[in-house]
Amino acid sequence: MTVKSLGTFLLVILGSRSLRADDWPQWRGPERDGIWREDGILRKFPSGGPRVIWRKPIRGGYSGPSVVGDRLYVMDRSAKEETERVLCLDAENGDTIWEHPYPARYRGIDYTAGPRATPTVHDGRVYTLGAMGDLLCLGAAKGEVLWEKELKKEYNVKPLVWGLTAAPLIEKNLVIVSCGGKPSACVIALDRRTGEKAWKAIDDVVGYAPPVLIESGGKRQLIQWTARNVVSLDPANGEEYWRLPFKSQADLSVMTPVHHGDYLFISSFFSGALLMDLDPGEPKAKVHWRSEETNEIDTRILHCMISTPQFRGDHFYGVDSYGALRGIEIATGKRLWETLEPTRKARWANAHLTPNGDVTFLWNEHGELIVARLTPEGYSELGRAHLLEPTAGSQGLRAVTWAHPAYSGKRIFVRNDEEILCASLAAP
Repeated sequence: MTVKSLGTFLLVILGSRSLRADDWPQWRGPERDGIWREDGILRKFPSGGPRVIWRKPIRGGYSGPSVVGDRLYVMDRSAKEETERVLCLDAENGDTIWEHPYPARYRGIDYTAGPRATPTVHDGRVYTLGAMGDLLCLGAAKGEVLWEKELKKEYNVKPLVWGLTAAPLIEKNLVIVSCGGKPSACVIALDRRTGEKAWKAIDDVVGYAPPVLIESGGKRQLIQWTARNVVSLDPANGEEYWRLPFKSQADLSVMTPVHHGDYLFISSFFSGALLMDLDPGEPKAKVHWRSEETNEIDTRILHCMISTPQFRGDHFYGVDSYGALRGIEIATGKRLWETLEPTRKARWANAHLTPNGDVTFLWNEHGELIVARLTPEGYSELGRAHLLEPTAGSQGLRAVTWAHPAYSGKRIFVRNDEEILCASLAAP
């Protein structure tokens, strides 16, 4: 083999590795849609639960892990040292490969356990957003700082009561960040290689929901749900396509907007749900239905907090404000069933729903992994395993495991405020 052909061969191998089908490189997976598309996954847990491959100590935080190849990336915080940290672990055994701590004084925010946003890994770089607005671009291999931004200073960002939470989003040569800057910088786009500003948009209160990309109306659209509006932008330049008002009480726009066919869906803890019709011919949207105004306990359709619903066919499934998992007809918003079996009742009760083929994996706030079938007929549990102890949250919050899991290489990666764990979900 010639040097040239050897180089080509290595590029092909490395390139294919960077695009591995079972990577989980960002918030809610490869397509940012919360779907796990890997084959060969079990449908029933073995006796004693899934085999734990490794577990390692970690500090506090709600940041979920990202996995690319044999590397895992996650964030945590040392309250004593007042530092946030980006960690790179060996996904095969949990050993630390590198770490990058930096000063992060938490002031004016609640739930101070640690950073919230999941790292975004792309093209050999890791993009992270801290709770106070520290935006970093690090080399994925060694953790060196390639560029960094203090958004509080550069974009006049003032974090809301629960800090900055939205994972950075990569679109071509841009990294897009929801940060609530002023003026007119609720969402910003930077050159992902240099950190230089490409555009800024939306004069609004930011909320907590991450930006998402959709294809609709013949255009690629960036959807940003703020605390006041649902806004569609051209991701190339930040120009606005459309907006629909939806005011979230207490600024609680949290769940990730869900695109399903010609629908776009959002839901808020106090303010209820909104289903939008997307125009298939041009970038436009209108209200299909909206849940009636009601109190936070007596909810009509679905009042989400942390959990993002999953859509299948003509129905969707999600966790309501006090923990009820519900099955709902998309077209009408009619509730078909509800159950507290996978969640239990509590204010802001949570389970992250991740479909894989014909089943759904639910990671609940009690540190339990559940595999179940969700259908219009109801909830059918196939197995449940306790993997982690929930850890006590800040400001008197009950003990929870709120960080989103990662699924990669037929494994699950989950964390609390004390440890991070990898377990096998490979079918026998």
